[in-house]
Amino acid sequence: MQQRPTMAFALHSPPSRPLLTLPFKIQKPISPLLNFPITHLSLAGVPTTGHGSRPLVLTAVSPASEVADVEEKPENFPPTSSYKDPEGISNQDLENSVLLLKQAAKTRKVPAVDVLSAISAIKKAKVDSSSFLETLGGSKSPGRTWMLIFTAQSRLDKGSYFPVTAVQRFDATAQRIENGIYLGPIGSLTFEGKFSWKKKMLAFMFEYLRIKVGSLGPFEISLGKQEREPTAKDPFFIWFYIDNEIAIAQGRGGGFAFWCRCRHVVNS
Repeated sequence: MQQRPTMAFALHSPPSRPLLTLPFKIQKPISPLLNFPITHLSLAGVPTTGHGSRPLVLTAVSPASEVADVEEKPENFPPTSSYKDPEGISNQDLENSVLLLKQAAKTRKVPAVDVLSAISAIKKAKVDSSSFLETLGGSKSPGRTWMLIFTAQSRLDKGSYFPVTAVQRFDATAQRIENGIYLGPIGSLTFEGKFSWKKKMLAFMFEYLRIKVGSLGPFEISLGKQEREPTAKDPFFIWFYIDNEIAIAQGRGGGFAFWCRCRHVVNS
């Protein structure tokens, strides 16, 4: 099988640094996957410790509006989501809605009202979810990466394109999740943890936080590890459409989001 291209990361061993404070605040959740209770976070400049992953520093990330990160020809994974038993939406309407979201992911020029309508239409359809997990997280580690494109409120009456580069990695084999916000030379904020899958629900718990501020870092903070598996009491997503190019889900708080498949590179 042809090796999957990935998003450009570079390895870095950070030197010891004095205590510093993150120079920004997260005032409120900015996406269904970014509901963190974080304000001023102080941390010590210590290297990332080993726990099955290597320290990473993002060196180049295309803006979310760029289409170069979107995989134009996804690899031949198991069959993509298949449509069955529509409820008030025809097969052609479903196909058109999916195509519209793929166009929105590539151009970010499709009007928000049309994106909301497409998400609503797809949600009404009953899509076979048997291949969702493998399509989302791949058949082997490190899994697959997805760029957040659009978020919407629970009633699907308001929504917008996500303004910064946010990338999530789902590893179906190891059942690991990584969620990052990348701000180019300003820095990055990445959470990593584990997830569980039941039917169409992916529940997750973050265990590590990595921060890079300018040329400083990455710095790693343990958020605490729990032996139990994530449940519906934890943050979760219920997925109602996933194919090799886009994925759509609803979060625990009721908000919707859709992602497009993106590239990343294997670290060497």
